[in-house]
Amino acid sequence: MARRSKPDTRQAMRQLLTEIRRAIPTDTPLERLCAGPCSGCPKKLLEFLDRELSDWDSRLDRGDRPALGELSKLARSARKIQRVLVINGVLPAPEPGAASPPDPHA
Repeated sequence: MARRSKPDTRQAMRQLLTEIRRAIPTDTPLERLCAGPCSGCPKKLLEFLDRELSDWDSRLDRGDRPALGELSKLARSARKIQRVLVINGVLPAPEPGAASPPDPHA
């Protein structure tokens, strides 16, 4: 049986960035973000997430190599932000098996 190698942390981070962008659209219109009472500010959360994703794109382009803890931290943040966006009705609840920010430990 052929042994399948795991991606290095740079590849894993690029995959994580792609999955997060697929699951959480950071370009959601303001009218949809601020449409009534909310728990946590979706606008600020998406701005924060967009900055984090852009920062990692830049860092990877410069050749930085993320640590496993940094992968975990970004995935955890994205899952929490996604949960708040679902609670506030900005995103639909993900269906089982649907795209959501992956757990890098899985």
